[in-house]
Amino acid sequence: MKRAMQLAALGAALACVAVAASVAARGQGHGKTPVNPAVTFAKNCATCHGKDGRAKTFKAKFNHARDLTDAGWQSDVTDERIFNSISNGKGKMPSFKKKLTTEQIESLVAYVRGLKK
Repeated sequence: MKRAMQLAALGAALACVAVAASVAARGQGHGKTPVNPAVTFAKNCATCHGKDGRAKTFKAKFNHARDLTDAGWQSDVTDERIFNSISNGKGKMPSFKKKLTTEQIESLVAYVRGLKK
């Protein structure tokens, strides 16, 4: 009986160690997931601005979404203004500061710059 209790206690202790090691291993070696601006754009922006940024969607016409590929607009607008428009919204465009991280918004600014014709 004493031997059985000792084995049960040892088994429980080993199980606890295994669980603790598993939890610790999940947290190690896994840094932050890199931001993919194309995915962020597709999920949050393409509905209005279109997959290519040209604003050729029904929703874009209804909401007067900007053509992000327009060279004139691209040369006139600053990165700060693009960042603020995404963060705070502008006109009919909603604010994304509660939905996206600063890093995601910064990556979208660079992505939008890459859409220039």
